[in-house]
Amino acid sequence: METLNYHTISGDKRIQQAQSELGKSAWPEFMQHDSLVEKHWPGLYSEFLDFQFAAFSEQKIVGVGNAVPIHWDRELNNLPKGGLDWAMARAVEDYRIGLSPNLLVGVQILINPDLRNRGLSYEFIDLMKRIARTYGIEHSALPVRPTLKHEYPLVPMEEYIRWTNDKGDPFDPWIRVHIKAGGKITSVCSESMTIQGKVNEWEDWTGLSFQSSGLYTVKEALSPVCIDLEEDLGEYIEPNVWMIHSSQSSNV
Repeated sequence: METLNYHTISGDKRIQQAQSELGKSAWPEFMQHDSLVEKHWPGLYSEFLDFQFAAFSEQKIVGVGNAVPIHWDRELNNLPKGGLDWAMARAVEDYRIGLSPNLLVGVQILINPDLRNRGLSYEFIDLMKRIARTYGIEHSALPVRPTLKHEYPLVPMEEYIRWTNDKGDPFDPWIRVHIKAGGKITSVCSESMTIQGKVNEWEDWTGLSFQSSGLYTVKEALSPVCIDLEEDLGEYIEPNVWMIHSSQSSNV
């Protein structure tokens, strides 16, 4: 495999454009409609610009990562079930009242699809840790979205994270990467994202027809979507997995 030479940046406005380009193909349409994330996302590139990072090879985007700093004064194994939604709102509130952050929460890591299977995920996890160290933050936490969970939407996340492959490693590739990079599972954040919309909006987002109320499995969704025709409401509550990394360990 050809050696990839690239440089990394953080705290740079170019990251926003890189994230926008990679994000278009990384997530299904319905994932773009978490109202709380939409509300607070612009703050990543204003109040929290120093915690956003990316890598470029010449003019090609290698990958991008987003994170927010928060203040957390409880045990790391007791992070809230609200996951991503909670972290985004908490970061903004802590910033508003002037609390000093002591935990970096990883929002996402996106690798250019053309450059996968090169071990770049490990390097981006390491870059996140280095940013945390720069600000004297001892740990990073991530509400991890398991790569293959969408293929098993009816399996509870609490069971899925216990699955293993024939080598005894975690079954899910993204969880496996974090474990090998020194991360530890602490808990399931069962309400990490909440996405609501009218029934016709969900039909537009998914390409499906919802003519009865009930639970539906939707492509790329980690758990079923609840459709209520009487209320004209579709709701998706996504579970993620809290994983913790020490900022002192390095993968590269």
